[in-house]
Amino acid sequence: MASRAASVTGDVSQLESLLGHRFSDHGALKQALTHSSVQPKDGRHYERLEFVGDRVLGLCIAEWLYETFPEASEGELSVRLNSLVSGETCAAIADGLHLHRYILAGSDVANLQGKRMRSVRADVVESLIAALYLDGGLDAARAFIKKHWAERIVQTGAATQDSKTALQEWAHQASRHTPRYSLVHRSGPDHAPTFVVAVDIEGMAGERATGRSKRAAEQAAAEALLVREGIWERMDDGSVRDTRR
Repeated sequence: MASRAASVTGDVSQLESLLGHRFSDHGALKQALTHSSVQPKDGRHYERLEFVGDRVLGLCIAEWLYETFPEASEGELSVRLNSLVSGETCAAIADGLHLHRYILAGSDVANLQGKRMRSVRADVVESLIAALYLDGGLDAARAFIKKHWAERIVQTGAATQDSKTALQEWAHQASRHTPRYSLVHRSGPDHAPTFVVAVDIEGMAGERATGRSKRAAEQAAAEALLVREGIWERMDDGSVRDTRR
């Protein structure tokens, strides 16, 4: 199956410069950029690395938030963490690095720059973090994260309230009804499931969202409804801000 992106081998130096790390094993780097649609003969694509990268990103961001906001409550730290490790944020990082140029994907995969492929670009960022971690240790992964998340971590405009809590408070004021969440669909392997959750409020249209856990999907659905109703505003980098503040 034909590839839709440039060869990793031919652009190794450029890519290493972009990532800020010289790899001792380029196999992990290539795997991190290989979509399953390529159907590689060795069966190595980025999904297993994505699993590791998601955890490394979460650890590094949690550690960083703990150091940066010593007075923040656990709830505020959690909201900031969820925003910083979200698919929207990871996709924005990928777009800033123009990673679509390096992703190896089958010809049946839609335009990698398109909106529908945002999740692929987000997954590749996490996979690259895993490759950095496995090749250069936590320091290499942390250096990459600190470079590319630096502006986002200190943004004061980001909403610091849990989206489900914010939606419940607004819904009670606007309609006196409580948001209801329901699981629409669960898919994917046990190590990396995807959940689709719907949120409904009596008297208005609902919203759906996906997440890697049921709770994350509920938060994303609540956030989507808040953004749609103009209570929160989504920024260009994927973060959100409360328009009432």
